[in-house]
Amino acid sequence: MAIPKTGLRPLDDLSAFLSPFASLVRRPESRHALERYTTGLLADLSRKTASEMGRAVAGTSGQRLQEFLTNTAWDPREMGQLRVQRMVRCASQGKGIQLVDDTGFAKKGDHSVGVARQYSGTLGRVDNCQVLVTTHYVDTTFDWPIAAQAYLPEGWAKDRARRKAARVPSSIRFQTKGEMALKLIDLGLAWGVPTRAVVADAGYGDQPPFLKGLEKRLLPYLVGVAASTRFRLAEEVERDPGDGPTPPYQGRGRPRKVPRLKDRLPSREARVLLEGLPGDAWRRIVWRDGTKGPLVKEFARLRVYRVGLRGTPLQIAGWLIGERPAEGHVGERKYYLAWGLDPLPLDELVELAHTRWVIERFYQDAKGELGLDDYEGRLWTGFHRHVALVMLAHCYLALRQSYGPSSTLPPPTGAFPPKGPSKRHRPTEGHP
Repeated sequence: MAIPKTGLRPLDDLSAFLSPFASLVRRPESRHALERYTTGLLADLSRKTASEMGRAVAGTSGQRLQEFLTNTAWDPREMGQLRVQRMVRCASQGKGIQLVDDTGFAKKGDHSVGVARQYSGTLGRVDNCQVLVTTHYVDTTFDWPIAAQAYLPEGWAKDRARRKAARVPSSIRFQTKGEMALKLIDLGLAWGVPTRAVVADAGYGDQPPFLKGLEKRLLPYLVGVAASTRFRLAEEVERDPGDGPTPPYQGRGRPRKVPRLKDRLPSREARVLLEGLPGDAWRRIVWRDGTKGPLVKEFARLRVYRVGLRGTPLQIAGWLIGERPAEGHVGERKYYLAWGLDPLPLDELVELAHTRWVIERFYQDAKGELGLDDYEGRLWTGFHRHVALVMLAHCYLALRQSYGPSSTLPPPTGAFPPKGPSKRHRPTEGHP
């Protein structure tokens, strides 16, 4: 991501970009702090803490920036809504995808809000960290963050003393990451994000309540699933004659029972179903050019039904998709479930499954360039305000790189055609 060089004077186009957000705060000093904090996030600093930015950015101080984060009256969610609605107008081709993921921030101690020993996919292990659940928009041209919220572990949610010390709002209760993701998706829909599908990894695909929530909302999805996830072949379920009438009791022994569907048609693991396919069922598909050449693997799909609690069959049919290294390559096998996307051919489903790298790149840019993981405060409000400002800075860069580095960024009430695909949207995913 190209970061503009910040000097003693404010960036002209940044001031124009921030002008609609000035209405979120009342005092001129707070509007100045908004501009200075965002400038600090864009500055060439090793760490983007309030104190470090206060020392490096002219016309402010660490104390003023910290005050803006913790005590000034403004709502990060209102900022998110205003930002997203502007991005929908100015940086959306429509019919986009909401990506769901979470990222971890390694932390010492136990006072920072939500910090606990927990698994972080970012760290690849259980460690002392905070976890942030996010949603991200992507279409054929643009991508930008939608919304985010800190995951509050159950121990934290029930600890009144820690909640009070971190100023966690009373309305915040323990939720699984899947439940949080559904609320963030709903938030994006309420803000007008054009959503044709939801894409997530197996951390969410293996949560049946999350999938059920998407189905209830009639939101098509493509999610990763574990190799051990169980399904039933659609052709077997649809060919099954049904339970039929119960045989008449003959007056001897126990009454006979008709075997239930789950007994007649045992479910099988994803890996077993796909490994049973013949070789010609697998297709070699190139879905994108990466930095080291074409990204190519072999894929196959099966029509399946999801399995509910204790093997109960669910009348939810979709495509189980298998991914394996192409001949001559090495790599892990992966599994996906697509629902509500029946018209799409396999190559388009494969491309959809691999849009997740966009949100991973966002985390990389937001942490490496904008200080997403540099917040050192302990409070719920301060943490979420810092995240909101990082997302604001990221959207500024997205517009700047799509429309050009000028002081004529798209106005709040409209948009003009971009010059062309942004450099930021060129593939950077590694070779398989």
